[in-house]
Amino acid sequence: MGAWNSSTTGLVTLPDGRQVRGRGLAAGPPLDDEPPELGVYLTGAPHREAWESSWVAWPDFGLPRSTADAVTALHEAFERASTSRVEIVCDGGTGRTGTSLALLARLAGVTADEAVDWVRAHYRPGAVETPEQELFVARVDLTRAAPPGGPTP
Repeated sequence: MGAWNSSTTGLVTLPDGRQVRGRGLAAGPPLDDEPPELGVYLTGAPHREAWESSWVAWPDFGLPRSTADAVTALHEAFERASTSRVEIVCDGGTGRTGTSLALLARLAGVTADEAVDWVRAHYRPGAVETPEQELFVARVDLTRAAPPGGPTP
């Protein structure tokens, strides 16, 4: 397990030092970068890769079909990013990926009010494409529900 190379395309270093790669499927896989050890795919149709991955049903220019599924996947990505190469991916790499990276920034200590500006400064200027996505970043409850029969992590 390892860290991303500092020249990795789309690499974002969160305020707590964790690194995550953001990218779009439309551009194809980066040929010069190492593969991720976990990928979170935010697409309208199911998507899987050869490496460990999770899929969140999330239509283009919209919000996740299940907020709970998205929050769970992002918590896993955040936790794994401390020791593994994690990527966050949608079709274009801007709206859904940017929204998710902004939420990861919140988990890393950025305030809800600053998260969109933070991701636009550290990932892509156009990240988080719609007013609904901006509102989602500011208002979504990032507290994870307790798993059945277990305590809240």
